[in-house]
Amino acid sequence: MHPVTSSSPVPHQSFAAFRHPGFRAYLTCSALAMMADSIEHVISYWMVFQKFQSPALGGFAVLSHWLPFLFFSVYSGALADRFDPRRLIQIGMGLFMGVSLAWGYFFLTDTLEIWHAQVLLVIHGFAGVLWAPASQLLIHDIVGKQHLQSAVRLNATARYMGLLLGPAVGGGILLLFGPIYGIALNAAIYLPLVLWLWKAPYGPRFRTTPEAPRPALRGLADVLSTARVVGGNPILLSMTILVGCASFAVGNSYQAQMPEFARDLGHGDVGVLYSMLLAADAAGALFGGFLLESTGMLQPRARTAFILVMMWCAALVAFALAPSYALALAALFIAGFMELSFNSMAQTLVQLNAPGEIRGRVIGFYAVSSLGLRAFSGVTVGLGGTLVGIHWSLGLSAAALLAVTVCLTIYITRAASAGRPAGSA
Repeated sequence: MHPVTSSSPVPHQSFAAFRHPGFRAYLTCSALAMMADSIEHVISYWMVFQKFQSPALGGFAVLSHWLPFLFFSVYSGALADRFDPRRLIQIGMGLFMGVSLAWGYFFLTDTLEIWHAQVLLVIHGFAGVLWAPASQLLIHDIVGKQHLQSAVRLNATARYMGLLLGPAVGGGILLLFGPIYGIALNAAIYLPLVLWLWKAPYGPRFRTTPEAPRPALRGLADVLSTARVVGGNPILLSMTILVGCASFAVGNSYQAQMPEFARDLGHGDVGVLYSMLLAADAAGALFGGFLLESTGMLQPRARTAFILVMMWCAALVAFALAPSYALALAALFIAGFMELSFNSMAQTLVQLNAPGEIRGRVIGFYAVSSLGLRAFSGVTVGLGGTLVGIHWSLGLSAAALLAVTVCLTIYITRAASAGRPAGSA
C-alpha cells in the first residue's frame, strides 16, 4: 500500500471531529476518565512519596505501569480487531475503578506496603493496555478517515486536559475529603464512560462499509505478521522508531519524580509546587491542542514529527537544569506543547497508513513502542536518579534522545534524497 501523507492540501476545518455528536460524547466521557487517572496518580504518588521517600520506587512505578504495554499491546489490538472495542474499554475502566478503591482501602487502614503499591500499579497498567488500542479503533469508527487527524489530536488534548485538571481537582478533593475518601470518590469519575459505551452505536456491528473477515487470534504469529507489515511501510516504520526512542529514553518518567523536583525547586508548600509543575506540562499540551486545531498548523508529516521531538528534548533539558521555579514552569509548558504535537502527529500517520483489517494490531504494535518502551525510561530517569540525581538523569536522557533523533533525521533526509523509502514523506 502507498503511505498516506498530507501532501494533498485539504481545506482546514477547526475542530472538525466535533461535527460528529458521538465523538463529542465520547471525548467528554473519556476526558473525565483521563482526569480520574490523573487524580489517582496525584494522590497515590504523593502518598507513596510521603510514606517511603524513595526515588527507586518512583522508577519502579514507571516500570511496573508500562511493562504490560510492552508485552501485551499487540494482543490487546488483536482483541480489538476481533471483538467489540467498547467492551474492552469497559473492562479497562472496571480495573481502573478497582485500583482506586484498593488505594483507598490501604490509606484507610494505614497498611500500605511497597509490594501493595507495585501490584496496584501493574493492574493499572493492564487497564491502560485494554483501553489504548481499543480507544483508537473506536475513534476511527466514530469519525472515519476524513476527520481522523482532528479526532486523534483532540483525544490527546483531552488526555492533557485531564492532566491539567487532575492536580487542581485532586487538590480540591484532598482538601475537602482527604486522601482516603478522595481516591474512593475518584472511582466514580470513570462511570460516565462505562455507561455511555453500553449503548453507543459504534463498533463492528454498526460499520456500514464492507469488511474483510476479522482475523483470528494467533498469539505470537500476530506479533510477527504485524511487524512485517510495519517494516514494509516507511511511514509506519519511521513513526514507530521515533516514538520508541522517545519512550525508551524519557517517556513520562519525570512525572513520577515530580515530587522530588518540587522539593528541590521550591521554598514554599511542596504540595502546591508539585501540582503546579504537573499542571504546567499539561497546560502546554492543552494550549497546543487548541492552537493546532483552530489554525490547522503542523499537518502530519514524518519530518515535522522528528523536529518536534528535538524541540521537546531541548525543553526537557532546560527543565532539568532550571535554576529557578519560574524557569522550570516555562520549560515544562513548552515541553507539553511539543509532546502533544509530535505524539498526535505520529498517531495520526499510523492510523491513516494501517491496513483496515488489522488496524488494531498495527495500533497495538505502535503502542508497544510508544507506551511499552516507557518502562525503560524508569531505568534511565528513575533508577538513574539514585546514582546521579534526578536532574542529571533527566537532562542526560533528554540530551541522548536529542542526539539520536538528529542522527535519525539526517539518515531519513539522505535516504529520501537517494530515492530510498525511509519514512520521509
